[in-house]
Amino acid sequence: MSSASASPLPALPDERLASGAARLASQHSGRFSVETVQLLLTDSYRRLAEHARVPTHLVLLAERLTSERLDALAHVEGAPGAGLPRVLFVCSHNAGRSQMAAALLAHRAGGHVTVSSAGTAPAAEVEEGIAQVLAEIGASLAGAYPKPLTDEVIQAADIVITMGCGDACPVVPGRRYLDWPVPDPDGAPIAVVRDIRDALDAHITELLGTLPSS
Repeated sequence: MSSASASPLPALPDERLASGAARLASQHSGRFSVETVQLLLTDSYRRLAEHARVPTHLVLLAERLTSERLDALAHVEGAPGAGLPRVLFVCSHNAGRSQMAAALLAHRAGGHVTVSSAGTAPAAEVEEGIAQVLAEIGASLAGAYPKPLTDEVIQAADIVITMGCGDACPVVPGRRYLDWPVPDPDGAPIAVVRDIRDALDAHITELLGTLPSS
């Protein structure tokens, strides 16, 4: 709701966020208010800042996370269950298994699935070796970063796949839940990381067989 007497917008935690806020508000004009965009952007920035070791790319990542959250929120408020199947991978740190699974599904699905991943306690960065083993089979981890689990992304998902986050993973009624008992690759030798990749790939092949074809 906007009017001449509307309250001033809250200050952004970093002035460099202003240009991103303007871009996102323009993209979602008529759907979400500028205030909603700025509140989500501020929240995304603060969540990511909690775990950032080097804040160099924090502004850019906050904009990317907010864009994903707004897209999910638009889906929830529009027609949940319509459009492409939406799959969310969740693990504790969003630095290993869930990142690999998301990249593999995006690679195998060829644009026919909306894929996201998140962590209940996200790490500062993706684990070493993950990008290497994905590149070996033609999958890409480009641009991936550990993300916090947010309500919008959970609500928008048709399928939530958990890996090792236990009771920290919230349950939303009406969603399809799967749990894949795949080992954590953190600190594992590259040969073991390859085995984990292959185990995830087998699960994904099975999953794709259950999704509606487009």
